Amino acid sequence: MSKKRIVIALGHRALGTNLPEQKAAVIDTAKVIADFVEQGWQIALVHSNAPQVGMIHTAMNEFSRQHEGYTAAPMSVCSAMSQGYIGYDLQNGIRSEMIRRGIYKPVSTILTQVMVSPYDDSFYTPVKKIGRYMNQEEAREEEAKGNYVTEIPGKGWQRIVSAPKPVSIVEIDAIRTLLDAGQIVICCGGGGIPVLEQGSRLKGASAVIEKDFAASLLAIETEADVLLILTSVPNVTINYGTKDETAIDYMTDTAAEEYIQEGQFEFASMLPKIQAAITFLRAGKGRRAIITTLENALDSLELQAGTTIAKPFP
Repeated sequence: MSKKRIVIALGHRALGTNLPEQKAAVIDTAKVIADFVEQGWQIALVHSNAPQVGMIHTAMNEFSRQHEGYTAAPMSVCSAMSQGYIGYDLQNGIRSEMIRRGIYKPVSTILTQVMVSPYDDSFYTPVKKIGRYMNQEEAREEEAKGNYVTEIPGKGWQRIVSAPKPVSIVEIDAIRTLLDAGQIVICCGGGGIPVLEQGSRLKGASAVIEKDFAASLLAIETEADVLLILTSVPNVTINYGTKDETAIDYMTDTAAEEYIQEGQFEFASMLPKIQAAITFLRAGKGRRAIITTLENALDSLELQAGTTIAKPFP
């Protein structure tokens, strides 16, 4: 039987927003992943990290403010920390669930660096909000360091960072090797640690990569059959929030692109998921992308739930 390979992008609901929520959420997530294993899928997992990396960034900044001789951690280091502790919970949860079912299959977390371009337009227009709300004086201190901040009406100021597109995955050979060996791989967490190439050195970038774009690149580079993006809604919809709101069960990549041109998808939530799906589909043949919830993940493979996006048959 030919091997089936899937890249699954886990959203916030699959992980929770703090340590207790994460441990509880991983139990349910692990059951779904084990279901895919029982159906013979080779699995690479990508996860979100926005609440977690924000928590780490805030904690490290506050610690450095209160303790002389310590410095705040750069975004790249915060991203690496989030990959480590999210991966730790995920791999243990999945391992436990599979052992409970009598399955032995190694689960590994790869601390993943993802190359970005120094010329990416996003470095001039940062949009990703991170960390706690600040007062005006603290915001000015951030700006004095060369960081960007934005005012959130009624809440204060918040730091914002760039969201460059991923160019290449540094550890891709290790990821492919583990997948080929039949292992479950957790990688590109939070979109990966964004790095810039400077000669033979990789330098961490003050940025956050959109995890759906990283998942799409990973799916392309590992020649996956399916890109499954799990989010908080069961289907992609058009005319969202109006009386004409309509759930979509299936659409072609061309139709998806037309909806983008119409402005159907929200910039910070559904739009990157649709763009990631289109990029994946157009990089090869016989592929499909699916957007749905964790609960509907397995049924979506049989077109019984979720939104499937695919290129039309010739």
